[in-house]
Amino acid sequence: KIMTSFKKSFVKPFARPSELYTVEDSYWKKLTSPVLVKEFGPIDYVNFSRRAPYHFAISCSARVQVYNPVTKVVTKNLNKFKEAAYGATFRADGHLLCAGGEESVVRLFEVNTKSMLRQFRGHKAAVHRTFFTRDGHHIASFSDDKTVSLWDISSQQISGHYEGYHNDYIRAGCVSPVSENIVVSGGYDKQINMFDSRTKSVTMSVDHESPVESLIFLPSGSLLISAGGTEVRIWDVLAGKLLAKLTQNHKTVTALCLAKQGTAIVTASLDKHVKIYNVSTFQLSHDITYPSAVLSIDISRDDKTIVAGTVDGIVNITKRDTSVKHNNENKKRQARAAAIVQSDGIDMTVPIMQPDQMSKFDSALRKFNYSQALDLVLVHAVAFKKPHITVYVFDELCRRNGLVQAISGRNSKQLAFLLNFIVRYIGVRKLSKTLTHVASTVIGES
Repeated sequence: KIMTSFKKSFVKPFARPSELYTVEDSYWKKLTSPVLVKEFGPIDYVNFSRRAPYHFAISCSARVQVYNPVTKVVTKNLNKFKEAAYGATFRADGHLLCAGGEESVVRLFEVNTKSMLRQFRGHKAAVHRTFFTRDGHHIASFSDDKTVSLWDISSQQISGHYEGYHNDYIRAGCVSPVSENIVVSGGYDKQINMFDSRTKSVTMSVDHESPVESLIFLPSGSLLISAGGTEVRIWDVLAGKLLAKLTQNHKTVTALCLAKQGTAIVTASLDKHVKIYNVSTFQLSHDITYPSAVLSIDISRDDKTIVAGTVDGIVNITKRDTSVKHNNENKKRQARAAAIVQSDGIDMTVPIMQPDQMSKFDSALRKFNYSQALDLVLVHAVAFKKPHITVYVFDELCRRNGLVQAISGRNSKQLAFLLNFIVRYIGVRKLSKTLTHVASTVIGES
C-alpha cells in the first residue's frame, strides 16, 4: 500500500552572523562625503521629524535651527531663548516642537510659523531633555533640579511631577512608544527610573552604574536602552532585568538613536565613533569615525540622512547612497539569468526519489508529540543561535492548535528558559507577532 509522505518542514533561514554583518556593513558603507556646517558652540541635540521630507532640528547655543535635509540649509530659526537651548524634539506629526533650556523653561513652538505657543514654568534649574508623549497632548521634561514633570499642552499646567527619586542632575529621558503614561528618567546619580502617570509612582528602578547620558525605547516598548560611561545597556522593562551590555567604546557614550525601522541601535561617543548594532544579535555591524568627539546623533526615518553634532560645533550631514541597492539587484537578476542552462536535447536520468532526511522536531510533529518537538528547539544551541527554527515550531504548533499542549507541564527552569527566549527576541519585528502570542499563552497557563 502506498502512503503519502510527511511534508518536511521548510524553515526560512536567517542570514549567518558573518553574512548578516556583510549585509549590514554594506548598507551603511555607501555614505557620501559629509556636508559640514559650523555652528556657535557644541551641538547639544539633534532630532529628525518623523514626517517627510524629514527636516531635523539642531539645539545649539541660544537657538534651535530647523534644517532641510536636501538643501542642507536652515529653513526655520527659533531664537526665543535668552540662554542656551537644549533637547529640541518634534511631535510625531512634525507640526510642533518642544525645547528646554538653561532658563528652566519648557517652550512649545509651531514649526511653520516659528511662533512660540506655550511656556511651561515650574522647574528650578536647566531643562536638558523634553519629549512629547505618545498621544501628543503632553510634554515630559527632565531637569537639573532632579525632577521630572509632565505638562498638559492645552491647559499649560503640570499633570504629573516626580521629585525625590534622583539625587543628582537628570540629563537623560525618554517616553514609551506604546503608552502615553510611561516616562523614563536617567540621572547622573546612575539611576534609571520608570514612572507611570496613572499610579503617580515608580514602576521600575535600575542602576546603570555610570552617570546616564541617554535613554531610548525599542519600538516594541518592552526593551529600554541606556547609555552612560563607556557602556550601553539593554534592559527588559517587564522583568526589570539587564539583558545585554555593549562595551565597544573607550570613552563616554553620549547619545543614542534607532535606525532601520528600529532594528539597529546607533550610539555616539566622545571617542569620535558612531557605532551601529544589530538589535537581534547585539553585534556591531558598522562603525563611523568622525574628526572630533560626538555629542549628538540622529538618523532620518528613511535612513537616507545621518546627522552628528560634535563638541567643536560642527554639524556633520551625511547622505546614504541608495542607488547602490538597485545596482546590486540588477547584478543578482543577471546572475540568475546566466545560471539557467539548456539541456541541448541530452537525455537526463531521473533517480528514484528517496525520502528526505527528516529533522528530529519534524519527526515529533509527525507523531503529534508536540511537547517533545518544542523540547528539541528550546535548547541553547538552537534557540539562541538559530531562533528562526524555534519560532517556526511555535508557528506550527499554533497552526495545529497544539501550543497549550506543548507548553503545559513544564517546570520552573524550563519556563524560565522559554521566557528568556521570548524577552530576547520579542523586539525583532519578524518574530514579535508570534512571540507575543506565545507570551500571552504562557501567562495564561501559569
